[in-house]
Parts: sequence; structure tokens; C-alpha cells
Amino acid sequence: MTDNASFLGFGLGLRTEHYHEILENKPKVDWFEALSENYMVPGGKPLYFLDRIRADYPMVMHGVSLSIGSTAPVNLDYLKELKQLADRIQPAWISDHLCWTGIHGQNMHDLLPMPYTEEAAKHVAERVKIVQDYLGRQILLENVSSYASYVDSTMTEWEFIQQVSDAADCLLLLDVNNIYVSSFNHQFDAKAFIDGVPKQRVRQIHLAGHHNYGDYIIDTHDAPVIDPVWDLYAHAIQRFGAVSTMIERDDDIPALGVLVEELDIARQLAAKHTQEFSQRNAA
Repeated sequence: MTDNASFLGFGLGLRTEHYHEILENKPKVDWFEALSENYMVPGGKPLYFLDRIRADYPMVMHGVSLSIGSTAPVNLDYLKELKQLADRIQPAWISDHLCWTGIHGQNMHDLLPMPYTEEAAKHVAERVKIVQDYLGRQILLENVSSYASYVDSTMTEWEFIQQVSDAADCLLLLDVNNIYVSSFNHQFDAKAFIDGVPKQRVRQIHLAGHHNYGDYIIDTHDAPVIDPVWDLYAHAIQRFGAVSTMIERDDDIPALGVLVEELDIARQLAAKHTQEFSQRNAA
């Protein structure tokens, strides 16, 4: 079960469209997630607003460029800037994705899935240890949505995640929407994924929308969370108990109030199913 001391409540991704309204209206949001790369700059408006909002709300950092699965050396320049930002805003935690993002020094700005093999798990775990030693803290790794698989894979994605997190002693950001998307694309049981993840390592949950093209689903973060993803979230809470949860919206971003209303759905579901979790574990 997630440590209650780490439970932040229910948050939103921090987006530029909402800066002024957050400061003026202090919405009913427990915390915000800042995209690390947006604020790894020497100054300017992004950092100005980040500092002001951080004064009122807890913050976590979420990156997209760590490329923890890459075969290239760990980018120490990137880690230096990441640590400087963390020292500035003191986030509750730092997360990135369990993936690789480029080759030969070229960032393709895509979150590319790993082959699920023993060799790859050991490789990633060693790189996570380097990152954690540099930052002086555990990091969270997020499962990505995927649209292709590797013939060399010898285990399921959730078995791979368990091997990496156990070997590296890192934590997990469980993206429930990504689980749903990948389960549709690769025809596996989404609940089996959730049941196979080491529950003591899950620190945060992402919820988002996607686009269904009939034969496949693309993770777009530009639409409301759909009912099957809410159902999967309920299953996750039944297994993990209270986990800090947030709504991700990266495109077609609505008014802040619309996202706060959607976040209230997560609050209500979590309240109901956390009670079920407590009753089951007390039996």
C-alpha cells in the first residue's frame, strides 16, 4: 500500500493557459505537476509563475527527456539542470518515463517502448541507480503507451516493470490511461497489468484521454477520461489504496474549472474504493 505520508491528494498538470486563474482563484486542486523541461531555463515568465504557484501548492516534477532506456551514456548536463530545478522548487518527487527517446544523440521527442528482456531490465536498473545517486532521491518511472512490440521480449510489461523497480529500488508512476491504450493495442488484460505491478512502489497515478481509431488507440491527452479508464482506475484504487492522482491534459485544453470537475470524479471514485481497500485489508 502507498505510504500515507506520500499521499498528496488530487492534482492537475500545470499548464500556461491556467497560470493567471490559479493565482487569482486558488482552485480546489491539491497539487500541480510541472513538466520539468518547460522550467529548465535560466529565467523568464515560466519560472516566475512556477515560483508563485509553488508558494501556494505542493509540486511534483515530470520529465520527458531522461531516456532511461537509451544505450547512450546518461546525460549529466541534463541531470545537472534537473537537479537545479528540483533544488529550487523542492518537489515532492521527480518522475520520467520507462522508455527511450532517441538515438545517436538525437531526441526524437517520442516515448519509445522497451524490449521486455532480462538484459534490458538490468540495463535500465543500472541507469536508474546512476540518476538516483546524482539526484540524491528515488525517482518515479511511468509506463508508456505503446503501438509496437518486440519479438525478443520474454516477459510481460508488468513483469519488466517489477524487475526494474526492484533492482533499482525506484518508485512508479502508474498511468492508467496508458495501460488501457496498450491493452487495447496489444490485446492483453489491463487488470492483469495492475494486479502485476508491485503495489508498494506505486506513488502516483495519471489519468487522461485518448483517441480511438477503431483498430488501435493513440494516447493524445486531448479529451476527457472515458468510462472504461475510470473503471480501471477504480480497480487500481481497490488494489493500491489511496494514491496521489492527477488529470493530464496536453492539447485542446479546456477551462480550468472543467478539469477541476473531472478531478472531482477521481476524488469520488477514490473515496469509495479506498474504503473497500481498507475493509478488505482489515479483514
